[in-house]
Amino acid sequence: MTSFIKNQYRAAGGDLGSMFSLVTLQREVCSSRDAVFVTLVNLSKKLALDSPLRDDIWDLVGIIKTIQANSKAEKTMELIREMNEKVIVFTEYRATQEYLLKYFSDRNLSCVPYRGGMNRGKKDWMMDLFRGKAQVMIATEAGGEGINLQFCHNMINFDLPWNPMRVEQRIGRVHRLGQQNDVNIYNLSTQGTIEEHIVNLLHEKINLFESVIGQLDVILERFEKNGSLEKSIYKILLESSSDEDIAKGVDSLGNSLNTIKSELNLKISEQGQNGNFEQLLGG
Repeated sequence: MTSFIKNQYRAAGGDLGSMFSLVTLQREVCSSRDAVFVTLVNLSKKLALDSPLRDDIWDLVGIIKTIQANSKAEKTMELIREMNEKVIVFTEYRATQEYLLKYFSDRNLSCVPYRGGMNRGKKDWMMDLFRGKAQVMIATEAGGEGINLQFCHNMINFDLPWNPMRVEQRIGRVHRLGQQNDVNIYNLSTQGTIEEHIVNLLHEKINLFESVIGQLDVILERFEKNGSLEKSIYKILLESSSDEDIAKGVDSLGNSLNTIKSELNLKISEQGQNGNFEQLLGG
């Protein structure tokens, strides 16, 4: 998939703006074969019948069809069995959500979906089922907006957004006022993919899971005065010739974010603002 996307990037003359739909494939392939399969088929339907790109796409579809296992799903099941408590599983993709619903149900694990396309009545029903009977809720990004899950303190990020703010927003669904327990957060990534580097960026470089609430959005706002973080990650992925190059690029991003964080901490210390990052937005 990476090779396919890089070839298209070179064919487009390094035009990043034309690549966002294709980079989505790179994110989906880290989630599930089902997610990337749907996008490839839809992409093929939009192309002319004589487009050489169609052949490349169907070659990828052929490879995807041979994939029988999903190690992330297996690990998620293992974690849920070990916890033996309520768990919310976040995925970015509807197709992955459908896959997990079937995967868990086939293994006698009670689960419910929660997504943006549901009306309010169905969302409330799913929430009641999760609160009462089901052990697992599988939520998509769109469905997760505004939900309140203090009764659950275990969260699995089945796949990770490339924007740290969206990861923080997921955490905020369970780690909020009224939460009575320590919150356990599990971030899954597929080895040998860009996702592995994203986990490193979140955990090791910017210490997202130890940050003060409200800190990250201020840091990102400062950083993104010079361009989007997600676009920076896209560019690293598309222009790196090796895994080592990707690691160096992500390290550089992390260092830039940490420099901003240090500057803000120094400013707070000098002004005696007791960690109030919001007051620095205009500073």
